[in-house]
Amino acid sequence: MLKPQVFVALIIASAVALVHGRQTTVVPKAKFVPLHPAASTTSLQLTLVLPPTNIDGLHAALYNVSDHKSPNYGKHLSKSDVEAFVAPKPESVQAVTAWLAQHDIDVEVASPSGDMLRIDISVAKANELLAANFIEFKDKDTGATLTRTLSASIPDEVESHLQYLFPTTQFITPLHPNRPPFQVVSPTPEKPTSKRQGVDVCSIDVVPQCLEDYYHVPAAPGTAPGNSIAVAGYLNEIATEDDLEFFFLVWRPDVTTTPEFNVVSIDGGVTSGVGTSEASLDIQYTVGVATGVPTTLYSVGDSSPQGFIDIVNFLLGLDELPLVLTTSYGFNESDFQGSEDFANLSSSTFCNAYAQLGARGTSVFFASGDNGVYSFAFDSECDGTTFGPSFPSGCPFLTSVGATTGFDSGTEVVADFSGGGFSNIFPQPSYQSAAVKNYLDALGSTNAGLFNRTGRAYPDISAQGINYVTRINGTFFLLEGTSASTPVWASVVALLNDALLNAGKPPLGFINPLLYSEGAAALNDITSGSNTGCGAQGFPALAGWDPATGLGSPDYDKLLALVMGL
Repeated sequence: MLKPQVFVALIIASAVALVHGRQTTVVPKAKFVPLHPAASTTSLQLTLVLPPTNIDGLHAALYNVSDHKSPNYGKHLSKSDVEAFVAPKPESVQAVTAWLAQHDIDVEVASPSGDMLRIDISVAKANELLAANFIEFKDKDTGATLTRTLSASIPDEVESHLQYLFPTTQFITPLHPNRPPFQVVSPTPEKPTSKRQGVDVCSIDVVPQCLEDYYHVPAAPGTAPGNSIAVAGYLNEIATEDDLEFFFLVWRPDVTTTPEFNVVSIDGGVTSGVGTSEASLDIQYTVGVATGVPTTLYSVGDSSPQGFIDIVNFLLGLDELPLVLTTSYGFNESDFQGSEDFANLSSSTFCNAYAQLGARGTSVFFASGDNGVYSFAFDSECDGTTFGPSFPSGCPFLTSVGATTGFDSGTEVVADFSGGGFSNIFPQPSYQSAAVKNYLDALGSTNAGLFNRTGRAYPDISAQGINYVTRINGTFFLLEGTSASTPVWASVVALLNDALLNAGKPPLGFINPLLYSEGAAALNDITSGSNTGCGAQGFPALAGWDPATGLGSPDYDKLLALVMGL
């Protein structure tokens, strides 16, 4: 029997012999073990991404409408305006579709702007099309299997018109159902009551009233037409009306009628079933905090990176976007190393997808990770030589959320699992350069050589992330993680949007430029504690921005005064 290394070498050699244009060749990490050649009749769905017409123009337009000093602040772009920036040139569409037609392959447009195409072909046809050799790999860490090739080639006449195909040579493990993005689940007794709970509960747990009291969040429901929250869900996670209704009975008895939420399926995502942890947490602390703001759970059936793109393309296809998108999932950025064509800022993929949402007026929030400086998974690679950032928190066009703790003492400190650090893929955006420089100057030589000082720094902000009381399939549990703090920030911004819309003002959209300027004064600066990872101290919290809690946690009253005065 051939050893895996020999098997891989033979696969690369056989593919190289068939090269007929631009070739991409990779050597996967040792955790990906080759099993056997993929069956020739196995079906593959491949996404082809074409170069955008003017991606720099999209970035400039995003900053133009997001900078409160700009005369165009808040003048968010229309659907057609955004699509014009990212749409491919006609000659690119012609070249790629003609190439596929030569192989009798039907093409489906997979994005509103037409920059993404999708094909369903057999392994045999994919091997022929790309001079490839698709095989089955197993991820030893998760048990997941991937159908990938170690080498793929594009004809010369197509090369300049096609950025990349996914999945081909990208070894990125899908989200894994046995690893929820929060750390601890522990039961707490049922406490049904018709009375509003006293503040004493906040010395132990977090419920909506604690957030209202500590962060000055209004209990009054939102009323503005056109306001909305989108919650991204994966891994067959679902929330139920029954759990939400009982949650409101116990923790929001001031609300006489429990608000409903909608569920929309993408990529075959589930729309019903017993309540599960992450979806219940996200729904109960969006609907339960931003009460009255219409909320939709978008259940995505594809847990690979493509599923993250598909939900954005679905939303971008709507005439009216949700004004907030919150996601409590992510990947290890190290999985994207060697696949920069899929993650890089210049690609029309993750980061540019979120830039499109921001340009149209949507605030995008992502959990920063639950393993300190080592991203999401508890077994993230950590050899003591480099920290491991999370993805896509490193994208500069979204807002990354870390976690704090400390309701009982009245002073917040870092929740030690709070994800934070510096991207190895995305460069540091100018809006945060001054704040990050101040931190690095104060940090001195601590952790020297373990992180990329010039990378996009995250998180941007934080909120309480410990002991969230959550009703799951008929029982209350305590949950923790940045997947708890993220929907809270989404709810705060949704309520700010509600006030703005009722005053005839535009929604906040991409908030980072504002946060790193005047916005910092409207936040609670966290200066105690540090995040950790794999037993090593991570980044300490210091005055100002830090890569454990960002700029700090929200003060709704101060934020409201700020945004209403813009």
